[in-house]
Amino acid sequence: MNGKKDGLKTLFRFKSLQTTILTVLVTLVSFTVLIYLIISVRQNRETVLETSTEYTQQLVDMVNVDIDSYFSNMNNMAQLIMDNSNIENFLLADRDNHLVEKPYVGRIEEQFRVLRETRDDIYNIGIIGKSGNYLVNNTTMKINPYADYSKTEWYQKAMEGEEVITPSHVQNLIADEYKWVVTLSQSIQNKDTGEIEGVLFIDLNYRSISTLCENISLGSKGYVFILDKDGKIIYHPRQQLLYSGVQKEETGTILRSGEGSFITRDRERLYTISRSHTTGWTVVGVAYLNEMMEKSNQTKKLYVLCAIVLIFVATFISIFLSNMITKPIRELRSSMKRVEEGNLEIFLQKPDYSNEIADLICSFNIMIRRIKQLMEKIIDEQAEKRRSELRALQAQINPHFLYNTLDSIIWMAESSKMAEVICMTSSLSKLLRKSISKQEEFVKVSDEIDYVREYLKIQKMRYHDKLDYEIDVDESVMRTPIAKLILQPLVENAIYHGIKLKEGKGLIRITGKKEKGKTVLKVIDNGVGMTKEVLAKLFVERETEDTGKVGVLNVQRRIQIYYGLEYGIHYESIPMQGTTVYIEIPFTDDFAPERRQHHETIL
Repeated sequence: MNGKKDGLKTLFRFKSLQTTILTVLVTLVSFTVLIYLIISVRQNRETVLETSTEYTQQLVDMVNVDIDSYFSNMNNMAQLIMDNSNIENFLLADRDNHLVEKPYVGRIEEQFRVLRETRDDIYNIGIIGKSGNYLVNNTTMKINPYADYSKTEWYQKAMEGEEVITPSHVQNLIADEYKWVVTLSQSIQNKDTGEIEGVLFIDLNYRSISTLCENISLGSKGYVFILDKDGKIIYHPRQQLLYSGVQKEETGTILRSGEGSFITRDRERLYTISRSHTTGWTVVGVAYLNEMMEKSNQTKKLYVLCAIVLIFVATFISIFLSNMITKPIRELRSSMKRVEEGNLEIFLQKPDYSNEIADLICSFNIMIRRIKQLMEKIIDEQAEKRRSELRALQAQINPHFLYNTLDSIIWMAESSKMAEVICMTSSLSKLLRKSISKQEEFVKVSDEIDYVREYLKIQKMRYHDKLDYEIDVDESVMRTPIAKLILQPLVENAIYHGIKLKEGKGLIRITGKKEKGKTVLKVIDNGVGMTKEVLAKLFVERETEDTGKVGVLNVQRRIQIYYGLEYGIHYESIPMQGTTVYIEIPFTDDFAPERRQHHETIL
């Protein structure tokens, strides 16, 4: 069971649903086509073998019928000869009584001549009496003195009253003639006494038998041969090979088998058997299976070709269907990826059909619409929250500086330094006007530098000769928009946590230029610096924080709120040598104080 589950899990591990559907469809079609191919090829082979066997059986039976018909005609001819009264007179006459001069001998000779001339398949017609008188074809033909016909099978069995059809043999009865013949012999009986007086024999041309067999086509290598009832070869197209032992036939199996067919053990040949009740012969057809199956092999190739074509067609159809099924799903997936990227301006057209995919698309459209509504609501809420937070940040920064400056004014007034009081009050007025005015939240870098310059004037007046400052900002970045009150808290930290604790005069340098597509401002002091542990805790917000750290964290938040997480501030500091603050914001040489939206960076 676990194996089946693992197989299904493997099936659905494809990265594409279309690939999964395509694989399933092609696998099912291919499996079905292959099963059909195997069954068809096997059934075709069996059908071809059965059809070929039936066809071979019909041919062999036809040969048998032709042979039976042929020998029936020969038997009728022999009976016609034996019904001639001249034959009996010839056999009963005395051997030494000048038979040639008897008139019935001439009539017999004439009958033999006519039959031989009308039938070219007859070599010899002869009668042999038991007294030794004979007539073969005509009176001029002599019997071979070295041939003992009395020991031949056709003579002995005929004298016993049997009708004999011999296997093919060389007839040496006639002097100086040696022909392959099949001998048909019958006994000649005395009509009055019923005794056998002699033998009538007809030598048939061997070709007459072979022609009947050779007219049958069993392929280029197939053939027909004939056995007698004892299993002796009467006719075989490869007789010489049999005599030399090069070729053998399954004669034992043939004699043991009834009519029908069998296949040799090596499955090379098919033997088909037909037995004759007239002659007692067995006609055997031999067909080679590889020839019989040649058409089957061609058909098998055709089946395989059709199967391949079907699989290709099924594959193309499967590709079309899988693409049609998965197309809306792919579009839905693509739309979801765009939604992941932040694009909510998506609407999928509802399909004309109604199914699970159509329902899914409708649900997706509804989901996107609701997400847009929620996002708009969240953006409005966060915008309002950000505005409140910025107001709180400004309120947090401005009082901190204000209290210190007012303390300095009070101290100078008490010291009757009216010129300094007027200058500091004027600078403070300019600072307050810019920080609490209801103008845009963005200003030019040049405005922010002017603001910091007024601030440094005030601080320089407070710390007299302990503080000095330098401002060196490239003109190329002066029109870059920057959020208000970014530099002042950092300069303030540099004074209170760097210069104030330093022995001797302190210096604050403010620089600005374009670097790698960004506007980079630096606040550099030669104060006491910070350790790595202090640097690591600068941006950590805790319940109890000193004023400087709160200012740094607020500045970092404001920059990332407006510009994104890739911008902000970072510190480099060496204890007892000084600190450098890097402020990185986007560079532009055209002031356009439009606030950028960063949904992912709302803090």
